[in-house]
Amino acid sequence: MNSQINRISNTLRCPWLDYLRGFLTLLVVAHHSSLAYTTFASFNKEMYVSSTNPVVDITRWQGMDYFEDFNDIFFMALMFLIGGIFLMNSIQKKGQSMFISDRFYRLFIPFLFGSTVLMLIAYCPSYYLAHGNFHLSSYIIDFFTVESWPAGPMWFIWLLFLFNLVFAILFPMIKSPVIRIGRSIGNYAHSPLKIILVFYLIAWLSYVPMVMLSGAGTWTGVGPFDFQVSRVLLYFSFFFIGIVLGTSGIDQGIFGENSLFVKKWFLWVSGCILTYLLLKFIEAPLTLIYKQRKLSEIQALLIYRSIWILSCVFSSLAFLVLFRKVFNSIHPWWQKLSENAYGIYLMHYIFVVWCQFVLTYTDLPVLVKFTLTFIISVGASWAVSYIFKKNRRLAQMY
Repeated sequence: MNSQINRISNTLRCPWLDYLRGFLTLLVVAHHSSLAYTTFASFNKEMYVSSTNPVVDITRWQGMDYFEDFNDIFFMALMFLIGGIFLMNSIQKKGQSMFISDRFYRLFIPFLFGSTVLMLIAYCPSYYLAHGNFHLSSYIIDFFTVESWPAGPMWFIWLLFLFNLVFAILFPMIKSPVIRIGRSIGNYAHSPLKIILVFYLIAWLSYVPMVMLSGAGTWTGVGPFDFQVSRVLLYFSFFFIGIVLGTSGIDQGIFGENSLFVKKWFLWVSGCILTYLLLKFIEAPLTLIYKQRKLSEIQALLIYRSIWILSCVFSSLAFLVLFRKVFNSIHPWWQKLSENAYGIYLMHYIFVVWCQFVLTYTDLPVLVKFTLTFIISVGASWAVSYIFKKNRRLAQMY
C-alpha cells in the first residue's frame, strides 16, 4: 500500500491542484452537456456555428440556464490560472527551447488534430439538422468554408499554447520580477482581504474595459484560432496570476497549510454563493432602472459587470481554497481522473454532441437527457483517453 501511495505521489505535481483540474474538466463536460437544454438555446440553420450549441433540443429547463451561467463566469478563467502555476518550474527545469518544443507537441499538435478531425466528427449532427442529410463531401466543404472551421472547445488549447509561448519567449527578461512579486504575495498569507482586493482589481481592469468596448459575446479569429474578445485579457491575467502563485510553490504562501487565507475557506465559499446570488438578484431591478432612464446604458453595464467579475474572483478562489482544504491525502479515483483529464477534454465534445443529437428523438425529461449525456460523455472520453495512454507516443502528449 505504501509503495502505491509513493508511486501516486511521484506522478502528481500537487495532488489537490491536479484534482481540481480534473474536477474542472468534469465541469466542462457538464457545461457542454447542459447547453442543448437552456431556455435561451437557439439553432441557426443558415450557419450552425453561430448557434448557441451544435444541437438544440425542444425540451428546455431554466435550471440549465443557471447552471450554465454560474460555470461560464469562472471555470475557464480558473483553468488558465491552473495552467500557469507550474510554468516557471517547467521552463527552469527543461530550458527555454525544450519547453517551447514540449508545449508545441503537448498543446499545438493536439489542437490541430482536435480542431480538424475531432471537430469534423463532433459537428456532423449540426450539418444534418441544418441540411437534412449526411453528405460527407458537402459537409466537409461547408465545415471549412461557410462555418469557417469551428474549433469548438479547442479554442482553450491554442490560446493556452499562445500564452505559454509568449511567457517562454519573455522569460529571461521577466523571470526576476515575477519571482519577486511571487515572494511578496506570500507575505500576505495572513491578510486575505488584501489578496482578494488585489485579485479583484487585476481581474476588473483586464475584463470590464474590454467588455464595455467589445460586448460580452463577441468572438473573433482566423479559422480555428478563435477567441472571445472581452475575455482574452482576463484569461491572460489569470494565467499570469497562476505563474506568480507558482513561483514559491503553490503549497506555500497564501495556500500554505497555516495560511489564514486557507483557514477562512468558508468565507470564500460563502462569498462565491452570495456574489452569484447578488448578480442574479440585481438583473431585473437594474434592467428596470435602465428602462426608466435613471441610469445610462454604460452605468448599468458598469455596475453589472463589476459584480460579474467579483463573482468570477470569489468562485475561483473558493474552489482553489476548498480543494486545498479538503484534499490533503491521495485519492486513487481522483488520481485516475487527473491523469486522464486532458484526454477527456480533447475527446468529450464528440460524445456530448452525438448524445444530444440522439436524445432529441426521445421523449425524456431534461434532467434525464442531461444526466445521460454527461455520464456517457465522461465515460466514453475517459475510456478513449485510457486507450490512447497505452500508446507510448500518444501518452507523451498527456
